[in-house]
Amino acid sequence: MTRTVQQLFDLSGKTALVTGSSRGLGLQMAHALGEAGAKIMLTSRKAEDLEQACAELQAAGIDARWIAADCAKETELQRLADETLQRLGDVDILVNNAGAAWGAPAEDYPIAAWDKVMNLNIRGYFILSQAIAKKSMIARRSGRIINIASITGLGGNPAGIETIAYNTSKGAVVNFTRALAAEWGKYNITVNTICPGFFPSKMSNGLLDEVGSDTMAAHAPLNRLGDDEDLKGLCVLYASDAGKHITGQYLAVDGGVSIVTGG
Repeated sequence: MTRTVQQLFDLSGKTALVTGSSRGLGLQMAHALGEAGAKIMLTSRKAEDLEQACAELQAAGIDARWIAADCAKETELQRLADETLQRLGDVDILVNNAGAAWGAPAEDYPIAAWDKVMNLNIRGYFILSQAIAKKSMIARRSGRIINIASITGLGGNPAGIETIAYNTSKGAVVNFTRALAAEWGKYNITVNTICPGFFPSKMSNGLLDEVGSDTMAAHAPLNRLGDDEDLKGLCVLYASDAGKHITGQYLAVDGGVSIVTGG
C-alpha cells in the first residue's frame, strides 16, 4: 500500500549520527532529524558545548546523546563509530557536517592550514563513512549518508573572500558524494550533499562581520541569509524514505546565490 507523505518522512525507530552538531547548521539538522522521530548522537570536539546542545534537544522531546571526538583524527573517528554503535545500535543516518575554514591569500596560504582543512572537511568524511558503512549499513543493505558541502564548492568567492582550501575541500565533497553513491547503491545506501549558502554561524561570523551581513545577503535573489529552519526540510528528505530514490545529488540551499554566480 502506498504510504502517505507523513509516513514517508517519519524517522521513528531510526538512529542518526551528526558530526559538528553542538551548534549552528549541525545542531539545526539534529533538531530536524529528531523532530522527525530519530534518535540522535551528537558529536564535536568540546564536551561542554555538546552537553548544552544535548540538553536543548532533550528539552524539545528528542532522544539525544553525545560523544566528544575530533573528526580530523582517524583514531577518534573509529572510536566515535564504535561508541555510537555500542550505545545506540545500528546507525541509519550519518550526517558528515564537521568542518573548518581558514582565510588567507592563495599565494601566501600556509600548507599546515591547507592540511588542517582537508583532513577535517574531506578525509574525515571518508573515514567515518567507511567505518559506519562497514560496521552497520552494508550488512543491513540500508543507509543514508548526508554530506555537507557549500556553495563555495561550486565555484569561486565574492571579492574579498580568500578561502582556497575550504572551497577546494567542499568541491571534493560534491564529487566524493557522487563517487560513493555510485559504488554503494548496490547496498541500498544513498549518499547526497547539501550545499548551504551564507548562514550566520560561528565559522562564518568573522566573514560576515568583515564583509557585512547586508552585503552577503545582497548576493542572493531572495535578499537574505539562511536561518535556523532552512536546512531542515532537505535534511529530512535525504534521510527519510521520501528521498529513497535520490542519490549522488547535491542541492544548494542559498537563497539563489548559485543561480546568479554560475554554481
